[in-house]
Amino acid sequence: MDRKKELKQQYQEVAIVAGVYEIKNNVNGKVFVDSTRNLKTINGVKFSLDNQVFKNKALQADWTQFGKDAFSVTVLESLKKDEKDPYFNEKEALKELQQKWLEKLKPFGERGYN
Repeated sequence: MDRKKELKQQYQEVAIVAGVYEIKNNVNGKVFVDSTRNLKTINGVKFSLDNQVFKNKALQADWTQFGKDAFSVTVLESLKKDEKDPYFNEKEALKELQQKWLEKLKPFGERGYN
């Protein structure tokens, strides 16, 4: 019983890190850029793609056509939280971080899935 409590405590102490990630089609070079408040949820994104229920239909179609081995998933940047700023808005900061990467990579039209 103590082991279960210990594991639960360890899970609760793990920091939740927000950030921006990309899913890149290594066959045609197209990129999908998205953000999440918990980078651990990327496994859930892969699960959605594997089960053909992902929100982005173009990415889903290519994932189904080329297979998951044709794609790479990379964390582009983790959000640096400003613990000293009482007005720090994680959601807004994450949106700005994602916008920065969208402008940098321009994953639109023939170049991507956004």
